[in-house]
Amino acid sequence: MKEKLEQLLENSYSPYSKFRVAAILVTKDGKEFLGVNVENASYGAAICAERSAFVSAISHGYKPHDFEALYIMVDSPKISTCCFICRQIITEMMEKNKKVICMNNSGEKKEFLVEELCPYPFDEEDLKL
Repeated sequence: MKEKLEQLLENSYSPYSKFRVAAILVTKDGKEFLGVNVENASYGAAICAERSAFVSAISHGYKPHDFEALYIMVDSPKISTCCFICRQIITEMMEKNKKVICMNNSGEKKEFLVEELCPYPFDEEDLKL
């Protein structure tokens, strides 16, 4: 997976932050959906690599809980975790016992279960009156 992520980093469009991120979302049936961060001058309208991968999978007919693992690589010597917008998508799309694997550009990694990365999710229960 490391080599695929390294190649995918080349597709990142990050002219402002120069912080390239690549993600590969693996479904339970073994398909892989790719994502990279795509920036623009209006930072709030940028999309993260993780969300890009989920949007692609959903566009291809996958549903919440169809996902086995999420691999993420940042072009940095530091291992970074997902932003909180991405964590929201992760908690809604993945089961609590599935893995999120975060890597730096050397391939060093930290693995988290969704419930560890997102211990206090905001979900449909929070929307009930």
